[in-house]
Amino acid sequence: MVVVDSDSEIILRVKGPLELKCQLDTSDAQLTRRVISRTFESLRSQVQSESCVLAVCDSPVFIWPNKSVHATPEEITPNTPCEDIQQWIQTDDQESAGKRSAKKKSKKSSSASVINLRLMMELTQPGPLSAPILSKTVQRSHFLAATLPMDCVVCIGCSDTIKYACERLLEALTRQLCDMEKVTLQHMRGPTVLVPEALHFLLPEPKGLVTVVYTEGVSDSQLETQRKELHQQFELPDDRPYFRRANAYHFPNEPYKDGYLRNPHVVLTHPTLDNGKLYLVQGIYSYHHYMQDRMDDNGWGCAYRSLQTICSWFQQQGYVERSVPTHKEIQQALVDVGDKQASFVGSRQWIGSIEVQAVLNQLLGITSKIMFVSQGSELASKGRELANHFLTEGTPIMIGGGVLAHTILGVTWSETTGQIRYLILDPHYTGAEDLQLITDKGWCGWKGPDFWDQTAYYNLCLPQRPKVI
Repeated sequence: MVVVDSDSEIILRVKGPLELKCQLDTSDAQLTRRVISRTFESLRSQVQSESCVLAVCDSPVFIWPNKSVHATPEEITPNTPCEDIQQWIQTDDQESAGKRSAKKKSKKSSSASVINLRLMMELTQPGPLSAPILSKTVQRSHFLAATLPMDCVVCIGCSDTIKYACERLLEALTRQLCDMEKVTLQHMRGPTVLVPEALHFLLPEPKGLVTVVYTEGVSDSQLETQRKELHQQFELPDDRPYFRRANAYHFPNEPYKDGYLRNPHVVLTHPTLDNGKLYLVQGIYSYHHYMQDRMDDNGWGCAYRSLQTICSWFQQQGYVERSVPTHKEIQQALVDVGDKQASFVGSRQWIGSIEVQAVLNQLLGITSKIMFVSQGSELASKGRELANHFLTEGTPIMIGGGVLAHTILGVTWSETTGQIRYLILDPHYTGAEDLQLITDKGWCGWKGPDFWDQTAYYNLCLPQRPKVI
């Protein structure tokens, strides 16, 4: 179990392939299972052998954890604090290798909290030379070869020694091989073996980061029984997903492949109100705005983009598996439910909160509540309703009506004074995915009650969480 929110801790993540190879007698299912179990036992022995090597990525550091924690360079000893490894890691901002020595003199920033390692096996071994022997066995058999994608994570204190870290990593690798053996045997169909996959999930405190082994090719819907067991094991509620593949933890040093910014609001400083409390969107969403996806929707697509942000939230929380809908898919959904004529598809017509509600229900099966506000000045009195929404549902809110559409990501509200501030994600931004620019210019930022047109009407679409795991 790993907790990842402390500045005094380092995440160690070791990845690498291990080859599962064995000769199977397909006529005897029990014998086949025993052979696979022995092969996994052999792999666990490799992890515990002196040939096991942990290579720190982007550095010259190699560690032999079972050889008295031998390491290169020589400055690294079993009692070296783990935080000192960071000094050897080559970062993007180092213009030359000569800067490494200067870097060694000062500790690396605590923001670099993840150290990646590669699991390797040393092939060359000292010993007497032996003559090759060729043998031939005639029997009906099946040769199994599969690559196991090992992926283990442990969290340790910055001052913990490398020896202690290696012990924890070897325990995690051995435990993961046991879990992989279990799911491999569970999903065997004759001579066919499905490859196991390790995923990491960040659970509510104090549980932290845990690793679960699933099987590639087995859908989330087929894993519901396993997820229910995990919810019971970790004492989690049965009304929201924690262990779907979409819930897998995204490590801070890994970029998102689709190019969208995630949760730009997390870098903002929250406003301070007298006796005020903070109520925020729960989970991960993508920032969708004008001019993305090679779509020129400047001037008409703000509600579409707000809807896409909401859809991304449901996707990334694991409630739905479908991709974020395009403008045309949104328009077609409104035609399908009878809200629009066929000519609406491909047009540049605006949509509002009621249409957003209809699309969420049609495409994702998500229900929503609608809050009607006859004029913008009334929004200042909606603190309790908005705070309760983010506390219980935690979904982004789309707000639109007679004026432009926006996304509300949270509020800070004082029950005693009635003061309120709104966390706004603005879909009207037309630039690149530049987090600093977006936050500095207020495209994602905190706004006061005067942000709203005081005389215009507003409709708010408040999506509701499905009660599923």
